[in-house]
Amino acid sequence: MFASLPRSDQRRKGIQYLNGLLSIRGRKSIRNIANLLGDDVSEQNLHHFICDSTWDWMPIRRALAEAVETALPTRAWVVAPMTIPKAGRNSVGVERHYSPALGQTLNAQRAIGVWAASESASVPVNWRLQLSSSWLRDAPRRSQAAIPEGASAEGLAECAVEAARQTAAGWGLRARPTVLDLGEAPEPLLELTAAGHLPLLVRVGPDTPLVATDLAPAGREQTTLTAHRIMGLARTLRRPVPGAPPTPGAGEDTPLAAHVRVALPRLPGQGKHPAPRPLVLLGMGTYGAPWPGELWLSNLTALPLEHLTRLRQLTHRVGEDCAGVAERVGIRDFTGRSFQGWHRHVTLASVAHAVAVLDGRTRQLPRAAG
Repeated sequence: MFASLPRSDQRRKGIQYLNGLLSIRGRKSIRNIANLLGDDVSEQNLHHFICDSTWDWMPIRRALAEAVETALPTRAWVVAPMTIPKAGRNSVGVERHYSPALGQTLNAQRAIGVWAASESASVPVNWRLQLSSSWLRDAPRRSQAAIPEGASAEGLAECAVEAARQTAAGWGLRARPTVLDLGEAPEPLLELTAAGHLPLLVRVGPDTPLVATDLAPAGREQTTLTAHRIMGLARTLRRPVPGAPPTPGAGEDTPLAAHVRVALPRLPGQGKHPAPRPLVLLGMGTYGAPWPGELWLSNLTALPLEHLTRLRQLTHRVGEDCAGVAERVGIRDFTGRSFQGWHRHVTLASVAHAVAVLDGRTRQLPRAAG
């Protein structure tokens, strides 16, 4: 993991920090890790290693991805958001954000994680911190957080797309599907799916406009309908999904799924050509609950229904491992303010996550802080 670090003292501190993340109880702050290590390293030296040193975190993330691909039967990259509540306003990227999971607005950082996922385990291998235009225009805060000149303002969807592109297409790794769950996909993400440059399965909202190419009656012109309406018409195509966990909030009965061919509507002025690219709309739910419970759009049109549902279910695996492993090795625990410090901390916490998973020590991890 640390072969890219140019100096032996950096590699030594990397291993020390990693050991601290794996063994310390409570918050995995630089101070607490330094206290655990005792005379081996001072808090000042450890702070410099994380926040002010010059080492690049990207080679470590790429080495991590390569190691995980070798060790685990990775099926897909799962791209998922992470919210990190903060008390003040000076931690890099912190803003007021609404959390659908909590049903409230809170002061927080928002980041995108890219996870190498299989049915048995998942490991985060790449991260991107969302930065708003207000942060990039605020010269004092930007300087204090040492945000690099090349950073650009992004919405959460743009942040997710760039993280996915970098991991899936920029690291020379084996091509795999990318599963992207932001709740509802905005238009740029739908267009990226339709473009087909990355193999994608993307969660969409019920009001997403689509053309139901499979459901149009013979001789009738295809019309644009909402994703919810299309999947409602496809109710008779539902069938049980063996081995699938129930859709959250949709009851405990046997999971159901259906998929139909669709396309994005033509934009005004496009005329009849080019023809819309074929896509597939996946619906999931359970008996006895409103149908559909979830809607997913994919350009993986050749995959059978069972394969698509297995890809979607990898988001459950990531959610469980984020709570059960990543949080217990301190993925949200960086207490500094700097852009570089945040990225270095989450990189080393991702390595700690991989060590815990691959070494089979997840049950021995200290409980997460709070």
